Amino acid sequence: MEDIEPEDRLGRAMIDPRVIDPRRELVPRTDLSDTEVDEIVELMAALRAWHGAAARMSEASRQYMKLNENDMRALRFMIAAENAGEIATARAVAGHLRISSAATTKMLDRLERGGHVVRRPHPVDRRAIALSVTPETRQAARESVGRVHARRFEVAAGLSSGERSIVTRFLRALAATERTESTQDGPTGGDAAE
Repeated sequence: MEDIEPEDRLGRAMIDPRVIDPRRELVPRTDLSDTEVDEIVELMAALRAWHGAAARMSEASRQYMKLNENDMRALRFMIAAENAGEIATARAVAGHLRISSAATTKMLDRLERGGHVVRRPHPVDRRAIALSVTPETRQAARESVGRVHARRFEVAAGLSSGERSIVTRFLRALAATERTESTQDGPTGGDAAE
């Protein structure tokens, strides 16, 4: 194994069940060799590194565009809707972000004042307003987020079909553990991949 910086060793210790659960009360591992546990810790460390890189990229994009996380998520949703030939509405944005209609209105007012979003009458539903992202904001989002997503896509494209299937199955199973945990015991305080 390559040399590991002290802070990285401590980060790995925080996800190593031999350190955080020495009595095996939470993580049963009797059927795993030390090598297998090392491999799992390495996998969790890679997830943690990915999570950190994604968080840093997201923060840099928000700072670059001077927007908060929900603003960025709303803009990405509206851009995706436009690219798919769909019409984004306040109701759809609220559903995507899982926020109230009042919070959505406040956010859209702010985005409109900032020159990021344009509201127009919906072409079919007279009760709804169609939302679109301004060309300037679309370009800024493309520069700050789009290029990173393109590089991520290239990484996934570099895997074989079988490898993508395994990674997808693993990530879905991992996401399911979070949903199961939060429905059984309430929200967790974080996960090992943080």
